[in-house]
Amino acid sequence: MLKAVIFDMDGVVIDSEPMHNKAYHDMFDEVGIDVSTELYESFTGQSTLNICKRLCDHYNLNEAPETLVALKRKHYKQFFNSNSDLGLIDGVLDLIKDYHQNGLTLVLGSSAAMTSINMIFDRFDLNQYFKAKLSGADLKQSKPHPEIFEKAAEASGFKRHQCIVIEDSTNGIEAAKSAGIYCVGYDSFHSKNQDYSKADKVITDFKAIYFDKISKEF
Repeated sequence: MLKAVIFDMDGVVIDSEPMHNKAYHDMFDEVGIDVSTELYESFTGQSTLNICKRLCDHYNLNEAPETLVALKRKHYKQFFNSNSDLGLIDGVLDLIKDYHQNGLTLVLGSSAAMTSINMIFDRFDLNQYFKAKLSGADLKQSKPHPEIFEKAAEASGFKRHQCIVIEDSTNGIEAAKSAGIYCVGYDSFHSKNQDYSKADKVITDFKAIYFDKISKEF
C-alpha cells in the first residue's frame, strides 16, 4: 500500500531551471570556461558542489569547487529575489494537496541547498504539507547515488516499497531505482535530453498520478 511520496524540487515542484541555467552560465563566464550544452545537461539532478567539482577537474581550474559554488549561489539568489514571475510547476500544488488530503506522507529529496529549499517553501507556503525536507548538499553522495532517497524514505517512516519518488532527471531516476523505490518520471518542459527509460511510469501531466490512480498500482 502506498504510504509516502518523495518529491524532487527543481523541475518537479518549482519552475526554477531557467534561473539555475542563467546562474550557472554567469558563473561559467566569471571563471572563464565554455561549457557545452551536452556537458551542462549531464549535470541535471546533481548537487551544486558535485557539479563544481566536476568542472574544476574537467577544466583544470585553479579555483576551489567551493568558490564556484559561492559564485553560482550568489547569482541564483539575485535572480530569485528579483524574479516575480517564478512559479510552481503547473498542477503540482493540486497534486500535493491531493496526496496530503488522502493521508500520504510527503518528503522532499532535492539536490538543492537547504537555503534554496527553504526560500522556495517559504515563498509558496509548502511546509504545511511536508513531513521532512532533505538537501543533497548536506550528504556525502550526490544523485545518481541513492543516498538521498534512502534517507528520504527513512524520514517518511515507511518502507521503501511503500514509497514513490517523482523525478525529472536521468540522475534522479537512477538514484531512486538504485534505492529500490518506485519512480515516476516527470517529462518536464525544462529538463532537456533526460533519460526516462528506467522510470516505472512516465508522465507529462500530474493528473495521471493523482492518489486514486497511483494507489491502484500498489
